Amino acid sequence: MYFMGYKRSDGKVGVRNHVLILPGCACASETCRTVASQVKGTRNVIINVGCSDVAANTEITQRVLTGFALNANVYGVVIIGLGCETVGHKELAEKIRKLTNKPVVSFGIQEEGGTVETAALAVRAARKMVEEASQQAREKCPVSDLFVAIECGGSDATSGIASNPAVGYMSDLVVDQGGTTMMSETVEFIGAEHVLARRGATPEIHNQIIQICEDYEKHLAQAGQDCRTGQPTPGNKLGGLSTIEEKSLGCIHKGGTRPVVEVLAEAVRPTKKGALIMDTPGYDISSVTSMVAGGATVVVFTTGRGTPTGHALAPVIKVTGNPTTATRMKDNMDIDVSGILEAEESIHQAGERIFKEVLEVANGKVTKAEALGFSDIAVDHVCRYI
Repeated sequence: MYFMGYKRSDGKVGVRNHVLILPGCACASETCRTVASQVKGTRNVIINVGCSDVAANTEITQRVLTGFALNANVYGVVIIGLGCETVGHKELAEKIRKLTNKPVVSFGIQEEGGTVETAALAVRAARKMVEEASQQAREKCPVSDLFVAIECGGSDATSGIASNPAVGYMSDLVVDQGGTTMMSETVEFIGAEHVLARRGATPEIHNQIIQICEDYEKHLAQAGQDCRTGQPTPGNKLGGLSTIEEKSLGCIHKGGTRPVVEVLAEAVRPTKKGALIMDTPGYDISSVTSMVAGGATVVVFTTGRGTPTGHALAPVIKVTGNPTTATRMKDNMDIDVSGILEAEESIHQAGERIFKEVLEVANGKVTKAEALGFSDIAVDHVCRYI
């Protein structure tokens, strides 16, 4: 099978062709929004990080920002910094240029004399990039060029028995054709990590899956916290999930059954194709942020109770197995697989339908979150601000 994508010089393939207006720190986010509002074909992100932080948090922020720029859905990047942030706009631009030959320009608000002057320069640069991007045509690409992130949020009892298994079957279809799928949310493996670890392609990967769960719990314990305080969430409990183990058993279904070939840190780009795991928090917006920074070009997001989540750079396909949610939140849900509950559709049939939707979205079909213009970004912190 094939889809029509945008081939990049690094061998990656995008399903969108955006020009990214990228803030180097939170103080530049609103200026980036102003620029993007004036240039059709651009996308901006809003961040709350980038300055006055400890080294480990700065490292994560830089991985996310650089990863956004490198994502295959991005044609070129206009960076805007303030001028006194931890990593300046020129340094960030140079870091990105060393990793790609995409067009990259940067401006500093303090250097240029304020928001109005900076925005004027950035708008001109962005318009030029959009003109260049418009000349790149979609080309025929195999499914092996797809990189699909798999996420869940607002889970309920229907997630583990309908939407997650169906998405898991979709994941297997992508992997079987040489493509890549990625599952995250380490805290939502806990209690079922031994089941997930059996999918490790090697003993080392098996042990890594166990280790990231142990490390997560130890990290919280050192701060006097317990992950079971927030898991399952109040919404999960109202939806019928009673324990973290029950939630985790449902969660891991969405990753399919194929061997896991690599375990990655947050926002790190993979070195292999196939079924992957990224070590992220359980907060769905933070997980999606990290996986898109890691290179995912499409996101498939299961939800029982419903969520409007979207991302500026990667289309987010919302899948629900809850018939009430499918009707009540029809403006947010892309696919309804609740027929599984009534034996009107098998898990395999629903998974094939989701797979076809992924191909259609990769070909340019607009998701509900894209139509609404939604973009949710959350960069994880390993510890508090200094």
